[in-house]
Parts: sequence; structure tokens; C-alpha cells
Amino acid sequence: MADYVLAIDQGTTSSRAIVFDHSGRIVSTGQLEHDQIFPKAGWVEHNAEQIWSNVREVVGLALTRGNLAHTDLAAIGITNQRETAVVWDKNTGKPVYNAIVWQDTRTQAIVDELGGSEGADKYKSIVGLPLATYFSGPKVKWILDNVEGAREAAEKGDLLFGNTDTWVLWNMTGGPDGGVHVTDVTNASRTMLMDLDTLSWREDIAADMGIPLSMLPEIRSSSEVYGQGRPRGLVPGVPIAGILGDQQAATFGQACFEVGTAKNTYGTGNFMLLNTGTEKVPSKNGLLTTVCYKIGDAPQVYALEGSIAVTGSLIQWLRDNLGMFQDAPDVEWLARKVEDNGGAYFVPAFSGLFAPYWRPDARGALVGLTRYVNRNHIARAALEAVAYQTREVVDAMKLDSGVQLTELKVDGGMVANELLMQFQADQLGVDVVRPKVAETTALGAAYAAGIAVGFWKGEEDVTANWAEDKRWSPAVAEDERERLYRSWKKAVTKTFDWVDADVQ
Repeated sequence: MADYVLAIDQGTTSSRAIVFDHSGRIVSTGQLEHDQIFPKAGWVEHNAEQIWSNVREVVGLALTRGNLAHTDLAAIGITNQRETAVVWDKNTGKPVYNAIVWQDTRTQAIVDELGGSEGADKYKSIVGLPLATYFSGPKVKWILDNVEGAREAAEKGDLLFGNTDTWVLWNMTGGPDGGVHVTDVTNASRTMLMDLDTLSWREDIAADMGIPLSMLPEIRSSSEVYGQGRPRGLVPGVPIAGILGDQQAATFGQACFEVGTAKNTYGTGNFMLLNTGTEKVPSKNGLLTTVCYKIGDAPQVYALEGSIAVTGSLIQWLRDNLGMFQDAPDVEWLARKVEDNGGAYFVPAFSGLFAPYWRPDARGALVGLTRYVNRNHIARAALEAVAYQTREVVDAMKLDSGVQLTELKVDGGMVANELLMQFQADQLGVDVVRPKVAETTALGAAYAAGIAVGFWKGEEDVTANWAEDKRWSPAVAEDERERLYRSWKKAVTKTFDWVDADVQ
């Protein structure tokens, strides 16, 4: 009897496989990091073949550690780093270039050219997104324009494109031998190529970017059977039945099904989603309008999203580039050695600023320094930057939606940092709530897959399984909260206009 669902979480820094039981509890896991490739300043790449190899290995690890066989699995769900573009030859299964990661900024000239006199909002009323280096479409154009022979192969119909969900699914279901070339609505909504109303590819926008429609995967719902594991793979015949982009998966796993409910994921970057129901809400305050999820034949649900490029990766940068500590959790130990930031503010605009500013010309800045400031203050300033950036997104969501947040559900690796969680509650002025199962991204993908095959009944089972682990309430006076935030806003302005037109 199949008593479990497996989720594959193909993330920015690692790939994981997690087995869940019917109550939504973790049974076993496997995880492997993949290489972060930085060929030039602003360029970020992954080796897609390494990712696929790691996915296979972590699935094997999870099954072995749980003492399970593929026959114990009712379904498999996939969640993934969104906007990271893979282009590969459908005949050989070989990528024509490394995957270009969502953080990569090389497509700025393409974005500027596409916008022309109409600017960054040229397609926003259709796709819900501003023209930015963040999204997949311009990355595909860059590959076709810059990889020898790629455009010719694409026009012949030999090349396929997908975010990493599509790459993993295609390989799991057969690769060159009958692999299923599909994505879900949440991933498609991050390409700049999908009409948010019709949930179909826009031929005119694809033409503007020089992308043949033959490259694009079929768009399907987030919860249905797309195919089965290939006969000679680790999971032969197991239905692959759920796909959600990582942030939408976390929203689903957090049971944010009511209009006005929100979650914030603290990972490589921070991503906050607010459920706006079956009506899309255009943003006038620097947010993205995106598809939250679509379960089978039910109507799609939309969300407003605030995307922050650098949060957890700032802590990695302090560890790897500056050698301030050996393990990322040590940042909290350093930060607790001081009572405040000593007047220092760290704005990590390493890839420009995402929501709510969308300033590709910005670069990181550490400001407010005096001789008094030491590495402990810098560690604290880095953590505080995560909370300040989140508050900016919350403020924008209030303006766009008219919804006053009453509490914030949180998940992701950084929610183990209790100093950060308390400071986040202090800055927002509302409770911050961590669930018992913090792996809500993988859990959301598992739920989508399990619902498709009847393992779970639907959203009511997800809500019933959700349980609170810890809650942080605001513990600072409002005048102090506003004083700190005012200085943060001033610090952000110091990062603007750093990149000149002649700087790549």
C-alpha cells in the first residue's frame, strides 16, 4: 500500500527529496548542494546536468533512509527555484548552456531594449511582471543570441526550454525517450511569456524576445498527473502529479487559502505572497501579480508577491567571502553579543534591488560606520536587513490590497534564527508565526501531488495538518521601531545610481 508522498525540492543552492506521511510529517530526507558558478560580475549559473544527477541521488537517499521502495509512494511532487532558465537539445538531452539563475543580471541590456520607449511596465498588464533581469524570458533570448548554433537549432524545433521544474520532470519521465515537456501555471507566470488571464503563452511577447513557441512547455495546473517515473528510473510508474514554484509551494504548504492570508519564506532571498483569490490584483507599489496555485480544474488563485533578492545569501556572503564565521547559524551568536546595530545598516543590493524598488542600478552598501562598529554589529545589521526589506514589502502589500496584516506565517531556513524572528515581529508590529513543519516548500509540492491522486482530499486536509510551533510578538515601542526604519530607508537611497551605463 502506498502510504507516502515524495517531494523533490530543486532549490537555488541544493536539491532535496523529502518523504511525507499522511499527517504531513517528514519521514526521511536526502539533500545535496550543487555548484554556484560566477563567470563574471553579476552572472550566476548552475550546471543543469549536475542538478539532475543530484536529484536522482537525493531521491535514492530519501527512500533508503526511510527504508522505502518506490511502491510505497502514492505520488511525487516537484517544487523548484523559479525563473532559472534551462535550454536543452530534445534529441540528446544535453543543455546548450549552463542554467542561468534567477539572480543573474546579464540580461539588463536586453530588458532595456525590450522596454524601449514604453519602459519596464510594457507587458505588466498582461503578465503581471515588470521587465527585469529576474525573469526567464530574457535569459532564453540571451542564450539564443549568444550560444553558437542555438538560434538555428531552436528554429528547427530541436531545443526545449523550461525552469528547473520542467527540466527535472522531462528527465524523470524519459528524457529524449518520451520525456513529458510540461510546466505548471505558477512557473509559467514567472517567464514574462504567459497571459495571466488566459493562462496561455503570448505569441506576440515570445516573438518580441525571439523565442520560438516550439521551445515552450505545455502549461498545466499545479495538481494533476503529468506522467510517470520512467521504467528504468528510481521511481518507475509512480505518478508525478504536482508542480509548484517554490514560493507558491510554501504558500500552499502554509495553508494560505483564504483571501488576505500571507506567508514569508526566508531562504536565499525572501519571498512574501499574499493570497488575493480568483481576482488578480495589479500592483501600483512595486509588487508582482502572479498565479498562486491552480488545483486541477478549479479556477486559478492569484497572489501579490514581494520578491527580495538577497537575504540568506547575505549570510552566506559574510561566511564565504569575508570569513566572518564558519557556519551560517553562527551569525546569530555574533549578533547577540551587541544590543543594537551600532548605527550600521547593510543594504545587500548585490543584484540590484527587487521589490518594491526594481532598481537594477543599485549595488550593496554598508553605511553608518564609525570606529565603534565591530563585526558583531555588522552581523546584526545583516540580520536586520532581512527584516527591514520584508517590512517594505508588507507596506507595499497594504497599499495595493488594502489588507491589514494581522500575523505573518514564516518558513525557510532562516526561521531558526530567533533573534531575526523577534526583530521581524518588532518591525512589523504583528505576530510572526513559525509552523511545526518548517519545510513548507516541499510540503506544498507534496500536497499538490497527493491531492491529484486522492491521497489527500483537498485543501481541508492541508489546513487540518498545519500546526503552530512558535510565535513571536512585538516587544518594542513604536517610536523606536519607526526611528530604526527611517534610518534604513535613508540607507537604501545610498545604493541608487551606482551602475553607470558603461558598466556591465
